[in-house]
Amino acid sequence: MKSKTTKLMPTVWMIIFSLLFLIIAGRFLYIEIAGEVSGVSIQELADEKRTNQYSIPATRGTIYDRNGMALAQEHVVYRLYAIVDESYTTNPATPKHVKDIDKTAEKLASILDMDKQDIKDRLNSGVENDKFQVEFGQQSRELNQEQKEEIEALKLPGLNFIEEPIRYYPNGVFASHTIGLTDKKEDQIVGINGIEGLMNDRLTGKAGSISYQRDNFNMKLLNPKEVINQPENGDDVYLTLDQKVQTLLEDAMSQVEEEYEPSRMTAVVMNAKTGEVMAMSNRPTYNPNDLGEVGNWYNDVIATPIEPGSTMKVFTLASAIEEGVWNPKEKYKSGTYKAEGSDKVIGDHNGDRGWGEITYLEGIQRSSNVAAAKLAFEKIGPGKFLEDLQAFDFDKKTGIDLPGEAIGRLVYDYPSEQVSVSYGQGSTFTPIQLMKAATAIANDGKMLKPYIIDRTVDHDTKEVISQNEPEVVGQPISADTAQQTLDVLETVITSEKGTGHNIYNLSDYTVAGKTGTANFVDSETGKYKTGRDGYIFSFLGMAPADDPELIMYVSVKEPKLKDTESGSAPVSFVFKNVMENSLKYLNIAPDKKASEPVKVVEIPEWEGSSTENYVSKLKELGIDPIVIGDGDKVAKVNLEPGTKLTSRQTVFVATDNLTMPDMTDWAFREVLAFRDFLNLDVEWVGDGYVTKQSIEKGAALNEGDYVMVELEQPQGSSQPEETNEEE
Repeated sequence: MKSKTTKLMPTVWMIIFSLLFLIIAGRFLYIEIAGEVSGVSIQELADEKRTNQYSIPATRGTIYDRNGMALAQEHVVYRLYAIVDESYTTNPATPKHVKDIDKTAEKLASILDMDKQDIKDRLNSGVENDKFQVEFGQQSRELNQEQKEEIEALKLPGLNFIEEPIRYYPNGVFASHTIGLTDKKEDQIVGINGIEGLMNDRLTGKAGSISYQRDNFNMKLLNPKEVINQPENGDDVYLTLDQKVQTLLEDAMSQVEEEYEPSRMTAVVMNAKTGEVMAMSNRPTYNPNDLGEVGNWYNDVIATPIEPGSTMKVFTLASAIEEGVWNPKEKYKSGTYKAEGSDKVIGDHNGDRGWGEITYLEGIQRSSNVAAAKLAFEKIGPGKFLEDLQAFDFDKKTGIDLPGEAIGRLVYDYPSEQVSVSYGQGSTFTPIQLMKAATAIANDGKMLKPYIIDRTVDHDTKEVISQNEPEVVGQPISADTAQQTLDVLETVITSEKGTGHNIYNLSDYTVAGKTGTANFVDSETGKYKTGRDGYIFSFLGMAPADDPELIMYVSVKEPKLKDTESGSAPVSFVFKNVMENSLKYLNIAPDKKASEPVKVVEIPEWEGSSTENYVSKLKELGIDPIVIGDGDKVAKVNLEPGTKLTSRQTVFVATDNLTMPDMTDWAFREVLAFRDFLNLDVEWVGDGYVTKQSIEKGAALNEGDYVMVELEQPQGSSQPEETNEEE
């Protein structure tokens, strides 16, 4: 039995091994013929293993102001890395890896602002762990062109750069809450708020791709079978913001912030005829290029409702005129007032004393709470007044094309609330709601929808994809009512009894407007804040008064006032500086005699002129130009021949041998004009006026050069004299 088993086993094992061989051979034969394993193509897998594939990011669209000035754009920065694998060097005479770690660390330390030992440790760690390359952390990322060139000049082997796009905001602290911010998610720039967030899909575009075959050292093969799918770049977005008007606003806001240290500030400038937002700003703000600690993420102009204070009397007045109950000569008893059915006695802002028996016109000029309350409750009537407030859309959002708009609360249930809303207490509204309602006052009764996106444009073809137009969204009052309202509001500024007299006057333009002093609830106590500085001071103004071109709202919360100052000091400083200069910049004809006549001249022809002769011509015209360079011939001028300008405007004359001018004490807008004139790559820190520049005066200068400037606010600034301000 044992003998038979012994003889049989080799036969069994032979059969088993034969079957296994046939199975394996069959499998190999199948793979050879079919070219796949478990449904996976062997050829495709091999190609994939030796093929590099990269995404080609689409260029994110640029955000421009109304005149084509870039406000947010893609900017190339560089990421440094070092190759530490010796095998990458094929010719010892020209090494391609880091050969001298000590020298490399020593040279890079100061440029990257890193500790030399830290750099050495990273390089040595890469060598010890058989890594092909290493990086140096955050300090080696987002390097600018100047840093890259400085490192390249060291001629250290093994150092290489990767280009990376980031979002760059050329103007720094400039409409930051409006333009918005971006973040990087999976190496893609994504908008997270403001216009960047709202228009993210349009701005982003569609990424492309590139693939090619490579060797073990990641180098392309001679026949790399390269496939390129071009990206579709994002669309460009043009805003209604005007860079010059916005810069005027930012400069004024920064000066007030520096001097008065308010807890909040808001301001907005709008075209009265179209509803286009020309400028919008908030404080605290932030620099999107260098966030640091952000004190306020909200665009308060659209997102933070507040009690409007006496600026609300503009619409109480308009309602009274529209309903035919306004009699400017009729008298009433000022001081205190208690509406029928109300348990609350309201008083005028001068400690409830009032001014005796005065006319309703004087009551509006003096910003009498009693005048507004009696007009709303007794003359117009609670039911009709509510209808008029709703006609001004105080019960709904404006629909402005910005994310995060909030709606205020029209509180109108009880007689005390129906009275208090007439003079701006109890109910809350956003500044943009007030601005929208004011367009009806400034535009013959037609109320316009505010908007900030002018158009979107194809980044590559420049074809206009969509275009916004002015939109009339209601007519709460007649054209006659609007004009009468403007006439009364002008007396708030011109009358000696007006709360805006000698405070909001402009040199060359008449103003119609209304001051405001509003309470706010203290977040800690839940009660109205008390104290001399515990208010929101504001002004809603339009100019020229007879037919307004611009509307502006400014509010300043909790400014630190001197004993001799009223709350209008910081508000009027912003309003007067921005409104006066904006109207002049927009070539709006003055409607009153200027205190100083402004001479208008034309830029003379400069082609072929000598520098000396041309500068003499300009000085004869009353223009003191900034001459760039010491060449004998004029190379170009920042204004075309025949351009009309005032002697107060800045003229740059570039000679045929450019040298750096002394920029000390230049205003920020002059820095921007200089940058645009010579296509310079300008970066800056701070705001106000230039104190330092990276290129010394008289040094050689070329178009496109990089220049860094530091700006500071001047120490102290004079404020206009105030009288008759609301307490």
